[in-house]
Amino acid sequence: MYIIITVLLLLSIFIIFNYNKIIKLKVRAKGAWSDIDVQLKKRYDLINNLVNVVKGYSDFEKEVLVNVTEKRSIAMNEKSIEKMAYSENNISNSLKSLFAVAENYPDLKANNSYLHLQKQLVEIEDNISYARRYYNAVVRDFNQIIHIFPQNAIAFIFGFNRLEYFEIKNSEERAGINVNI
Repeated sequence: MYIIITVLLLLSIFIIFNYNKIIKLKVRAKGAWSDIDVQLKKRYDLINNLVNVVKGYSDFEKEVLVNVTEKRSIAMNEKSIEKMAYSENNISNSLKSLFAVAENYPDLKANNSYLHLQKQLVEIEDNISYARRYYNAVVRDFNQIIHIFPQNAIAFIFGFNRLEYFEIKNSEERAGINVNI
């Protein structure tokens, strides 16, 4: 009788310990995603401000501004991590085009507002990159633990599913952009 109670108690402690381990990783992943979300919202606001500063230069290529604005709008409405990652990579490419075209406008390049926004955007891009790497590391740890025995049994019982990485999926997106001026 004592053996059965001891075994059940040890089994319960084991399940609770491993369940909590999985929950901690899932909560950490949610927090890491929240950090990415905050940085993306800052980026969206900066893009809007940057586009407004650039609009002041009447001969600036409207097509580039429209492209950046459209990509920003699409990204803000994405729900899944996979689609959001794709949209965010499109925004990065559009911004590269914007900065490349801006090189042809010395007055714009000398504008303090433009320079300040460009510097802030570079900082936010770095922050997004750091947050993305951290999120993906936590997702890796979570996905790994729910596939390793015996935690995979606990994950199955409690319905834990694999989390998505925030990454570039195919080689076409990895290629970047080619700007011809």
